[in-house]
Amino acid sequence: MSAAASCLLAEDAFLCSICLDMFTNPVSTPCGHNFCKTCITKHWDINVPYQCPNCNKVFNTRPELQVNTFISEVAAQFRQSAQQKASSSSSEQQVSKPGEVPCDVCTGTKLKALKSCLVCLESYCETHLERHLTMSGLKRHQLIDPVENLEGRMCPKHDKLLELFCKTDQTCVCMLCTVSDHKTHNVVPLKEEYEGKKVELGKTDAEIQQMIQKRRLKIEEIKYSVELSKEDADRETADGVQVFTALKESVERSQAELIDTIKEKQRKTEKQAEGFIKELEQEISELKKRRTEVEQLSQSEDHLHLLQSFTSLNAAPPTKDWTEVSIRPPSYMGTVRRAVNQLEETLSKQMKKLFEAEVKRVQQSAVDLTLDPDTAHPKLILSDDGKQVKHGDVRKKLPDNQERFDRCGNVLAKQSFSSGRYSYEVQVKGKTEWDLGVVRESLNRKGVNTLKPQNGYWTICLRNENEYKACAGPPVRLSLKSRPEKVGVFVDYEEGLVSFYDIEAAVLIYSFTGCCFTEKLYPFFSPCSKDAVKNSDPLIISPINHTE
Repeated sequence: MSAAASCLLAEDAFLCSICLDMFTNPVSTPCGHNFCKTCITKHWDINVPYQCPNCNKVFNTRPELQVNTFISEVAAQFRQSAQQKASSSSSEQQVSKPGEVPCDVCTGTKLKALKSCLVCLESYCETHLERHLTMSGLKRHQLIDPVENLEGRMCPKHDKLLELFCKTDQTCVCMLCTVSDHKTHNVVPLKEEYEGKKVELGKTDAEIQQMIQKRRLKIEEIKYSVELSKEDADRETADGVQVFTALKESVERSQAELIDTIKEKQRKTEKQAEGFIKELEQEISELKKRRTEVEQLSQSEDHLHLLQSFTSLNAAPPTKDWTEVSIRPPSYMGTVRRAVNQLEETLSKQMKKLFEAEVKRVQQSAVDLTLDPDTAHPKLILSDDGKQVKHGDVRKKLPDNQERFDRCGNVLAKQSFSSGRYSYEVQVKGKTEWDLGVVRESLNRKGVNTLKPQNGYWTICLRNENEYKACAGPPVRLSLKSRPEKVGVFVDYEEGLVSFYDIEAAVLIYSFTGCCFTEKLYPFFSPCSKDAVKNSDPLIISPINHTE
């Protein structure tokens, strides 16, 4: 047998069979077995009659125990050797840091524990763990990754290892618990429940990962929305700056032209006045000279000279008749008005460009709609493709379902919307009456209802060929420069906005603003009843051209 093997056997022989550790104050029983004095004393304090834990020999009276000096000295040598070995290898092992589990056996500097023993309820570094890996008595102990508070793994009531799980009470229990408080409960080994919980944790982890991924995608979606918003803001700012720059330049140009026009009129007036004044001053000068001659002649006492000179002096000097001559201030009437009219024309052109750009942006949110026959009034006629509706003369026999309009010639689209932006276009060419817009899902579809937001309608209408109204409750009369042939409807759900456009003229017809939408919205159509040949044309959902 090798020296190493002999050493291992010898060390194994000096272990207490109760605590499974190196003897401390070893004592011998009358039957010849050795134990730690404290271990055997506690054992006999609890267990009566007194018997040897190894051979089960019963003693009538409690034996007197004497320390076995030989075994004590040998055990001390083994202990000292182990401590020296631990001391020599401690420099190679990691010192326990805050948050790490320290070795319970180390004295002085505590090394980092590698394992914890559920039997000894201690944690061991590499050196002090060696006996649990090599000695047969300790190999049976259950080792786990190092943990603190090993006492917490013991049943507080029975001081036994918590090695079972009560599924009934969802708590960890010991063996004695299964015959007392948890006798009729569904109890399984910890490992079995552990495996089950591991599976559940795996599923939970997968679900959490999926939730994380969804939220990451939502973050990307939000970031993308912010980018789109910034692009919209930059584009709108650029358009606004362009419009207002053009208006500013137009105002400055018109102002300069207005000032130049007024100054030119004033300059002509001043020039005319200067000419008249110069001519008058020249005549005054001539008249003064004549007056001087008259005064001199009137003072002459020479009769012959006065009479001879009087005839030539009496002739009138060449002067102008100024009776009808005057300076009339120039008229500035209409000068400012004409300048403002020019500004209005410029503004109108810029507004048209803006509306054209706005209509193109609105068309980017176009949706494909199909009319829902289950909502159509029995007199309405829908095309096979669900894109056209007109009023007929015959009331069809149709199921009077909850969704159907029974008194008014209305129909809804199949599609509904509860968020975002969307738009669609409807051809109204040739019609003398119609209603268009959106309605809330819960509106009353039975009987006659007034079309207004309070009743769930956001619509505009045409009556008597040329009376356009916004059904705002009370109705708002609309003044349109031209008859729309194609009407665009745009909805921004979150913004609470419903806008109507004349697509061909690229102008805004009307907008409902500040709306509070809380349920689904459905596109709404009413071709209205026909009168003889009038208003017989259908409303047509038109495809939207996205090209800019």
